[in-house]
Amino acid sequence: MSAPGSPVARKRPARELLLEAAARLFYSDGVVATGIDTITSTAGVAKKSLYNNFASKAELVAAYLEARHEEWLGLYRARVAAAATPQERILAIFDAYIDHAALAYDHGFRGCGLLNAAAELPAGDPGRLAVRRHKEEVEGLLAGHLAELLPGQDERAGELGRHLAFLLEGSMARAGLEGGDKCLQDGRRIAARLLEEL
Repeated sequence: MSAPGSPVARKRPARELLLEAAARLFYSDGVVATGIDTITSTAGVAKKSLYNNFASKAELVAAYLEARHEEWLGLYRARVAAAATPQERILAIFDAYIDHAALAYDHGFRGCGLLNAAAELPAGDPGRLAVRRHKEEVEGLLAGHLAELLPGQDERAGELGRHLAFLLEGSMARAGLEGGDKCLQDGRRIAARLLEEL
């Protein structure tokens, strides 16, 4: 028995270990190529633990997608908190994607983990819809910050938000193919120039 008040090593919950292992494996190897046995082995838990926490692999994939979404939102919130102007808030979105590219990945940066997963899922899959909602949320953030910059011009702000969202997604796709953040940095510079011209 441990003495009262002494630190006791706490075992991490199986759900946390499973999500962490799935996140690494889904990102590096793909959703379809990653089997349940590999996930449980990497997590260091019994297969029963997976089914005690997730009804199916599809539910684990959904939890992974939600965690990726929240991870990106955390990067964005940290960046936008330091932004003083609408222009800086818009560029904070690009910076959050650059921060995403700078995270430590087992086999290097492969682009947006959400889009990578969506590309493997069949049309109509709930996971694809979750990724779409994330991308629409990012576009909405861009449009919202543009509306601050262009008061009374909501339609124009929406159109420009879509334009910047396409620039962002294109630069993220290329960055993933190239394995680094150079294209994201280029996209940010293009966005900054566009904002200067407004």
